Amino acid sequence: MLGLLFSRGAAGVPPAAPVDFATLALPPSPNTCLLTPSTAPGAGHLHHDPFPVTADEAFAAIRATAAAQPRTFALAEYPERRQAQWVARTRLMNYPDIVVAEVAPIGDGTGLWLYSRSLLGWSDLGANRARVMAWLVAFEDRLRQR
Repeated sequence: MLGLLFSRGAAGVPPAAPVDFATLALPPSPNTCLLTPSTAPGAGHLHHDPFPVTADEAFAAIRATAAAQPRTFALAEYPERRQAQWVARTRLMNYPDIVVAEVAPIGDGTGLWLYSRSLLGWSDLGANRARVMAWLVAFEDRLRQR
């Protein structure tokens, strides 16, 4: 645990692996937040209609959104899935959270899966939900500017 707290950037976190959102089982702890397309099966905490852009445009926009976030570091990227992962560290305690984003064509648009989860503790006092909401707003702003 100390390695997680005293590391910088993406160092010290468990190795990344792609997330399969079709089979993802959310943990019972309240320290996660999952945004899913409103048309996608499965349970998410938040839902959003598909965006009227191509999957490539959406993937570029979510990667740019992540790059603009403070204390956020690239962890892994799976271009064939249009999925990327980052470590977001909290300002005061340097706690590492993992953020995973994936985009995929849905109907005439593109769906966004955005999953933020804590690696430590049971409760996050709403930090992951706030992060997902902030990233969603920034992502939508980026899409409007294209």
